[in-house]
Amino acid sequence: MSLMPVAEARRLLLEGVARRETELVDLSKANGRVLAEDLASTRTQPPFPASAMDGYAVRHADVAESSKTLSVIGEAPAGHAFGGSVGHGEAVRIFTGAPVPEGADTILIQENARRTGDVIEVLEPPAKAAFVRPAGLDFKSGERLLAAPTVLNFRGLALAAAMNHAQLPVVRRPVVAILATGDELVRPGENPAPDQIIASNHAGVAALVEDCGGVPLDLGISKDDPVELAGHVKTALAAEADILVTLGGASVGDHDLVQDVLGAEGMDLAFWRIAMRPGKPLMAGHLGRTKVLGLPGNPVSSLVCSLLFLKPLLKTMLGLGETEYEERIAELGADLPENDRRQDYVRALLDTGTDGRLVVTPFEKQDSSMLGLLARSGALIVRPPHAPRAGAGENVPILML
Repeated sequence: MSLMPVAEARRLLLEGVARRETELVDLSKANGRVLAEDLASTRTQPPFPASAMDGYAVRHADVAESSKTLSVIGEAPAGHAFGGSVGHGEAVRIFTGAPVPEGADTILIQENARRTGDVIEVLEPPAKAAFVRPAGLDFKSGERLLAAPTVLNFRGLALAAAMNHAQLPVVRRPVVAILATGDELVRPGENPAPDQIIASNHAGVAALVEDCGGVPLDLGISKDDPVELAGHVKTALAAEADILVTLGGASVGDHDLVQDVLGAEGMDLAFWRIAMRPGKPLMAGHLGRTKVLGLPGNPVSSLVCSLLFLKPLLKTMLGLGETEYEERIAELGADLPENDRRQDYVRALLDTGTDGRLVVTPFEKQDSSMLGLLARSGALIVRPPHAPRAGAGENVPILML
């Protein structure tokens, strides 16, 4: 079987994927969620001309010159409007955020006034309309201020609150069932037998799912047993998972049972075996409405494939579109040999040169079991199939990590 190019595999994986349903969530639960509909304000902000400073609400004509004196006729704290109006020679003590009384058009800040009893003297005349926030300065009722789709953050949520939205329409978070497979695996914290290792892929994949806006569902570790594997698959389907991610067991060894078990459960296989390194034994398909992504068992292969395939799948389900890789250009810090027919994703240190340019230096070893190198990497150097030798100082495309 020939190896499928990375771009073609991505196209097939995302083909026909639609945005998930919309749900309403409380404002306090909406951080990091994807807004599903444009959001318009239900009110004008500020809803009235408001003072921007502590001072005195006055008529500009009365304070156009220094040494003028005015009578203080009342007070307007924030939340308590002055009930009367300001006439000739009058002032109202006012505080930040309070409505500007009728008749007043300017704020004389307290630093520029001297008060004696109920009389103030103008020390420095203000400009007309100084420190008055007009009604609607920020936004007006009916104005659409948040566009969908957008990932809600502290700024957007503060704005939504100011617009008086207690609940927000958001895209339902995709549920991703994650199943590790292999007799050799035990959970972190357990004591492995001499011929076993600690499972790590599920932790990284689950974190990426959360980072991308999904909900990870940990199905645990399945032994290399068809009946046990099938039981876990049924659990994922019963949970109505949007995506089932299997870790390991999708290759061609005698104990690689995942593809056969999924096929027996009715999986429609879209592709298998990709022209990439690391990550060649990548599998994709679907079981009814559930997308299936079979990731390689080697830790680095699993995480790189998650970045290149699972991340765009989640983003598409959230309505954010098929996000392209955040590819940039950097200068090589060491030579790279000619590449073969597979697209390479080379782990590399990332640094900044004296001229501010990004510099990437590939690690000498690139074994797909070495998570330590991935953790130290700042970027992946992208080497297209049959790329010629590249020397130090040449520009290469990279994916930022």
